[in-house]
Amino acid sequence: MKWRSTDPGPDVTVQEIVVPGPKDAPSVSLRVFQPTGLKAPAPALLWIHGGGLIFGAPEQDDRTNIAFARELGITVAAVRYRLGPDHPAPAAVEDAYAALRGLAERADELHIDIDRIAIGGASAGGGLAAALALLAHDRAEIRPVFQLLLYPMLDDRTTTRTDLGTLKVRVWTPKSDRYGWSSYLGDAVAGPDVSPHSAAARREDLTGLPPAWIGVGTLDLFHDEDVEYARRLSDSGVPCELDVIPGAFHGFDLVFPKAEISREFWRRQARALKAAL
Repeated sequence: MKWRSTDPGPDVTVQEIVVPGPKDAPSVSLRVFQPTGLKAPAPALLWIHGGGLIFGAPEQDDRTNIAFARELGITVAAVRYRLGPDHPAPAAVEDAYAALRGLAERADELHIDIDRIAIGGASAGGGLAAALALLAHDRAEIRPVFQLLLYPMLDDRTTTRTDLGTLKVRVWTPKSDRYGWSSYLGDAVAGPDVSPHSAAARREDLTGLPPAWIGVGTLDLFHDEDVEYARRLSDSGVPCELDVIPGAFHGFDLVFPKAEISREFWRRQARALKAAL
C-alpha cells in the first residue's frame, strides 16, 4: 500500500530524519513535523502508526500529526518501524525505542525539551506505545512523560476468546486480530512466553509508568482489554484517563474524519497532551 502524504502548509514544516537503529538492525527513519520557525526547546510526541503490526506507514496519520504540531506548538515525530511477519517481535518496539533514543540524542538540533517527550499511537501503534513505555521504564535511560493510546492493541490473549464472534465489531475483527498477532508473535501467540515488551497487557505490575490517556469505542474489538488496562494502570497508582465513546468502532475517526464525534475525539487527545506537556 502506498500512503499519500499531506501538505502541512506554511506554518508547519516536515522533514524525514534517520537515527541509529537497534543493535544489528537497520537505521530507523522518522517523519518529523514542527511549527515553522521553532527556535526554543518545546515538547515532543513520538507517534506510532497503526496497521495490525503488519501494514501502515507514518503518512497515514499526517493530518492529525500536523494538527498536533500546529495547535500545540510541539514537535511530532512519526516512526517508520519494521512490520511482521518479515520482522517479528520485538522488531517493532525496538525500532520505536531507537526512535525515542534518537530524538533524545538530537534534542538540541530539533529544539526538543528532553524532559517533555510523550509517546503515543493508534491501534497496533497504541499497543506498541504501551509496550515502549514498559521498555523505557525497564531500561531507565529515557523517561517519557505521557502515553496517548488510541484504541490500543494490547493483549494477544484476546485471540483465544470464544465470545467475540457474535459482537458487532467493525473494521478490525477477531479474525483480523488473530492474523495480526500471529504475524508478529508467531507460534508464541497467546502462549505463556510472550514478553510484555511485545504485548503490554502481559505485564502484571504497571507501577512507575507515565500517566496515560486511553480512548476506545464500545463497538471496538479492543474495548474490554483497553478498559481493563486502564483499570490496572489506575490500580498501580498511574494516573489514567479513560475515554469510552458510545457506538464507536475501531478506527472510526479515520473512516469518518469529518464527523463531529471524530473531531471531538481528536480535541480530547489534544487537551490531554497539552495538560501533560
